[in-house]
Amino acid sequence: QVQLVESGGGLVQPGESLRLSCAASGFTFSSYVMRWYRQAPGKQRELVAQIPSLDSTKYADSVKGRFTISRDNAKRTVYLQMNSLTPEDTAVYYCNGGPAYAYWGQGTQVTVSS
Repeated sequence: QVQLVESGGGLVQPGESLRLSCAASGFTFSSYVMRWYRQAPGKQRELVAQIPSLDSTKYADSVKGRFTISRDNAKRTVYLQMNSLTPEDTAVYYCNGGPAYAYWGQGTQVTVSS
């Protein structure tokens, strides 16, 4: 059974950091590009970052220099380190991957507010 399980979300103040994790099971994790998306209330889901199997990474312009995506294939986990958070980063964050990007996690809420 395929599962992507996100964790690490929460409520933080502007300027603080969070690290999201996404644990994968049920497919050959190391063979696929993994992505983090986010969706803010009333907005479309946005691609935040992606990491292919060969460890090159891409980021949305809005998070470049603040967010870092990484993966540990031995642990079948992808991470999103988020620094210098702003209220505009408030969203539900989703992990995505697998063949044809078919698999999604349930999402984890990140709220940035003073």
